[in-house]
Amino acid sequence: MSEFKIRNYRWIIVALLFLATTINYIDRQIIGLLKPILEVEFNWSETDFAHIVMAFTAAYAIGLLVIGRFIDKIGTRLGYAVIISLWSIAGMLHALARSALQFGLARFALGFGESGNFPAGVKSIAEWFPKKERGLATGIFNSGTAVGVVMALFIVPWILRHFSWHEVFWITGALGFVWLIIWLIFYDIPARQKRLSSEELNYITNGQANEEKPKAGLKWYKLFSFPQTWALITGKGLIDPIFWFFLFWLPSYFSSAYELDLKRPSLELIIIYTATTIGSILGGYISSALIKKGWPVMKARKSALFVFAVLELSILLAQYTTAAWMAVAIISLAVAVHQAWATNVFTIASDMFPTEAVSSVVGIAGMAGAVGGILFPILVGYLLDTYKAAGNLTGGYNLLFTICGLTYLTAWTIIHLLTRKHSTVSLSELQ
Repeated sequence: MSEFKIRNYRWIIVALLFLATTINYIDRQIIGLLKPILEVEFNWSETDFAHIVMAFTAAYAIGLLVIGRFIDKIGTRLGYAVIISLWSIAGMLHALARSALQFGLARFALGFGESGNFPAGVKSIAEWFPKKERGLATGIFNSGTAVGVVMALFIVPWILRHFSWHEVFWITGALGFVWLIIWLIFYDIPARQKRLSSEELNYITNGQANEEKPKAGLKWYKLFSFPQTWALITGKGLIDPIFWFFLFWLPSYFSSAYELDLKRPSLELIIIYTATTIGSILGGYISSALIKKGWPVMKARKSALFVFAVLELSILLAQYTTAAWMAVAIISLAVAVHQAWATNVFTIASDMFPTEAVSSVVGIAGMAGAVGGILFPILVGYLLDTYKAAGNLTGGYNLLFTICGLTYLTAWTIIHLLTRKHSTVSLSELQ
């Protein structure tokens, strides 16, 4: 009996990647939501918690550099299985931790495992989609970041009402293994997927670049010799820290500027973080639509990035409003535009590099973003402490919003210059 064929199977793959990313962000948000409980139970200082957070970020940076290459070597099916198993086990081990050091070790393992999500996801998109659809597909799975953040705001309080903080880690960690079973059932590369119709297989392969098959192992270090790699490093290294600023400091901003009560679920923050979902999907749709209209791939991507960079200037208006909901509207636009930007940067990786190297180059670029995510908070802390001492904390946030708004145009200019005379990297150039 022949295997049952599923129409539009590639979108099932996107759904799986979306769910993995959602689980990824639920797991990483838990420690922040449980901070008030854990710091009382274990007598943590703010320095203790900072070290726990840094353990995650440092491991994330290391993992992005290492795991991307690992996934390129063993493939996305097995690679995803390994990394989600690692981060799910690490998430559950938090329940056994009894000291700041033990929590730090668990966070380190979690960060290392979670670092593989985007390299594996972008590579999966490159395997399963023609170039004209990659932007939209990447936008959909990338929207799981916001969905995970918002879901954590509801899941954690619900578990706490019925159980203890230990069960928060046990239950959310187990979600990864449920996903793993589904992944192993439904995922394989198109050429080996029996549920895929011949028509869809032809549609996918005909829309992809015709690359030669690798004749030898890829020389990973050669990636650093291409301006395209440095364009991606710029797009992630300068911009990712801004998203982390939005993610971790916005609650404090609204608390200080608009007296937001952080002891309850905040509608303001839910709206802001939900906006990132819209931005992620819309950003991918825009560039994909331009390509379908006949635009060259890189022209479409960079044009979309330019529009997003200009729109990000809207964050400068935050310093001129005194109304909380107007600030919500301005910042919602800013974070939505950021996700639109991030979606297209991820997609450019699969546009400019052969599938066999996509995870590696995404990992390199992601590491740059993670390093920036470690360094930028130093500036944030210095500026906010300085302005707080002067009795003008809001002024410190306004200066940071100005820096954030201008950085996107700076990053776009560098990306444009680095890719102006260069298009795709061939497989032979990496051997």
